[in-house]
Amino acid sequence: VVYVFTDCVFFFLPGLGFCYSIINGPSNATVLAGSEARFNCTVSVGWVILIWLSNGNPVLTVINSQGAVETSDRFTSQNYTSSNGFTSELIIHNTQLSDSGKIECNIQQLSESSFAFLSVQVNGSLFIKNSTLAVKENSTVEIVCEALGWAPAPDIAWMTNDSFIDKSKYVTQQSQGSNHLHNALSILTLTPTDTEVLTCLADIEALPNPQNATVTVIFVNSTI
Repeated sequence: VVYVFTDCVFFFLPGLGFCYSIINGPSNATVLAGSEARFNCTVSVGWVILIWLSNGNPVLTVINSQGAVETSDRFTSQNYTSSNGFTSELIIHNTQLSDSGKIECNIQQLSESSFAFLSVQVNGSLFIKNSTLAVKENSTVEIVCEALGWAPAPDIAWMTNDSFIDKSKYVTQQSQGSNHLHNALSILTLTPTDTEVLTCLADIEALPNPQNATVTVIFVNSTI
């Protein structure tokens, strides 16, 4: 028999009552699609059951007397026990865009759940059509950089010889692609006065470093 009083659950097994709570809940995470996402939930001594939910759907259950009950290879756990309590680490393998959303730790007591948000991002492709480009003196040229299949749409920036180019020199347009992915097209307009290396950078939060594509603009002096 289970009786519920305020925020505690009392299990009469026989006559013993257990009251436990969440000490530390999960934290927000941003990861690249295909990688792992990890969330920790620490509960106090005396805990009975802990349930992990992804966007409201139970994905893994941990029972004190039994251990983890895993129903999918993509959702596994590691457990850590200390004198202060018990920590369950939910591991989401091979993350997908559809995993983005609310990750909840629930211990089946009134008002006792804690949640965080998972953002799964996709690192798409980035390219400039020409690897080299010859430009005559006093000529204006447009360099086109295209990012395809990203989530979310990447931030685009340009550099020349390791210095950032002013944003007024280029225009970037974003568009919706297929499968909830995004594209971006950035056009840089410049009038070269010397040979230079141009770099297009695409960045999203989950990338440790921006993805880049380069083109060498060869300045052709008309007096030669």
